[in-house]
Amino acid sequence: MNVFKLAMQEIRAGFRNRWVVATTLLLAALALSLVLLGSAPTGVVKADPLAVVVVSLASLTIFLVPLIALLLSFDAIVGEQERGTLMLLLSYPVSRWEVILGKALGQICILGIATLLGYGVAAGALSLKTEIGAPAWGAFGAMVLTSIMLGAAFVSMGVLASAIVRERATAAGLAVGIWLFFVLLYDTALLGILVADQGRNVTQNTLDLVLLLNPADVYRIFNMTASDSVAIYSGLAGPGSAATLSPAVLFAVLAAWVVAPLVLAVLAFRRKSV
Repeated sequence: MNVFKLAMQEIRAGFRNRWVVATTLLLAALALSLVLLGSAPTGVVKADPLAVVVVSLASLTIFLVPLIALLLSFDAIVGEQERGTLMLLLSYPVSRWEVILGKALGQICILGIATLLGYGVAAGALSLKTEIGAPAWGAFGAMVLTSIMLGAAFVSMGVLASAIVRERATAAGLAVGIWLFFVLLYDTALLGILVADQGRNVTQNTLDLVLLLNPADVYRIFNMTASDSVAIYSGLAGPGSAATLSPAVLFAVLAAWVVAPLVLAVLAFRRKSV
């Protein structure tokens, strides 16, 4: 019960924050722009408009949603500590693990609501322009769900960063580093290794394993192969082959990326002096 009380407190505080409202509007504006611009040529080339939008929104999500998630969560614990409210919070009958889970759950809900509203506007606009088939809507729904899960994974990492440091500025720097590593540097380094290796040592199984170590890549592969119509256009939007990785495996790994950092955050917070 304490977890849900803390989550509701986070949600109320979040939606009083103009930055959260601005983030929701930004997601909606960018998603709507991709719908209006990305689906324009589909009538000429006979492409599935929603499949094109799924590929475009998935690419946008990889860059934007993790950044928003980390900005929401990087000061979840250390911010309370610097403001002097953490000791007061812990003086109530609430466990440290409940604080971690409550704050993470609240921030995930905020991010989920922003994502649903932002991408919902885009889906509504596209449905008014053209007729969409059921398989494409299924791929779109899976993209929205996994977008929230990707954000949840980075919220968990942000909470972990906040639990292990003692200064808000350090947590902010660590959050930026996490975003740079997983979103930009990881795939660049992997591509360099693959080019240098020329297929001599890195097998498909090894590549699959390495891709699973990055939640952004797990999300990318899942959505680029969500349906046959989406897979046609996925060559423009991400490295790697999912031939040996089933959607169930990818979904389970993405869920593990949500849970594992929270477990580590609970363990770190238990050892932290306030």
